[in-house]
Amino acid sequence: MVKYVLQRLGIGLVTLFVLVAITFTMTKLMPGSPLQSKNVTGAVLEKMEAKYGLDKPPVQQFFIYCANLLRGDLGMSYKKVGTNVSDIIANSIGPTMRLGLVTFCMTLVIGVGIGILMARTRSNFIKGIWLSGLTLGVSVPNFIIALLLMIIFGVQLRWFPILGLATPMHFVLPAIAQGLYPISAVARLTQSSFEEVMKQDYVTMARAKGLSARVITFRHILKNALLPVITYMGPMVAFLLTGSVVIENLYTIPGIGKEFVNAITNHDYTLVMGITIFIGGIIIVCNLLADLICSFVDPRIKNSR
Repeated sequence: MVKYVLQRLGIGLVTLFVLVAITFTMTKLMPGSPLQSKNVTGAVLEKMEAKYGLDKPPVQQFFIYCANLLRGDLGMSYKKVGTNVSDIIANSIGPTMRLGLVTFCMTLVIGVGIGILMARTRSNFIKGIWLSGLTLGVSVPNFIIALLLMIIFGVQLRWFPILGLATPMHFVLPAIAQGLYPISAVARLTQSSFEEVMKQDYVTMARAKGLSARVITFRHILKNALLPVITYMGPMVAFLLTGSVVIENLYTIPGIGKEFVNAITNHDYTLVMGITIFIGGIIIVCNLLADLICSFVDPRIKNSR
């Protein structure tokens, strides 16, 4: 098991290095200089680029950046003078994490609940209604859902606030807009896995012993039926983090997604790199944790490794 974890960490580090290389190359392909503005003359621009090391060849800049990265230095922001990228990330990650945690918990509870209901429902008509709703949730982009929720429940009905995350009520609309897709995906995974586990011999044996439906569901079926959902947790975290870019801008949430969009607009390369590396690291860790949780839930996976 330790060998497997070390292998996955090695793969994660290689993936992170490739991500850094691709992001660095893409930022260099962006037109213009991040330090260029209307009030800066050519001579001043050259001095500023020399100060930040932008006058060196791109390959040399890349290795300098990687060396600084190994020391935990993400560099200085080009637009927010005198501010470390790590400080900007630390100040903006709070709202994103709070919204992501609310959405994550809502996704698991509602998605798993709907999946169990669909698996235990014998009426094909009711299953068809549920399936149509889940298909709609997967198909419609989250920014369209966010706009509809804002217009209907925020502007017209005035049931929920639509700017910021000042109170618990502020979380409702952005969490629903961000969570509708993963809820639909988790519900479908739970349904298919639940129906498959229900056909297993040990479930039939449990029914023959006279165990109640609740005991069979939660003790014998749900534990194994949740394995695909646990595996999906890593990609779901990635979706919640990347999806927050749109949601945070629409709902004016001062999170890391909003900072990422502003960094791209302002050509703040170091901030773009820092946020990309931070999100990539979180995704790699979450995928590893999902694998480890699956190993503890199902000993067969642990033994195979």
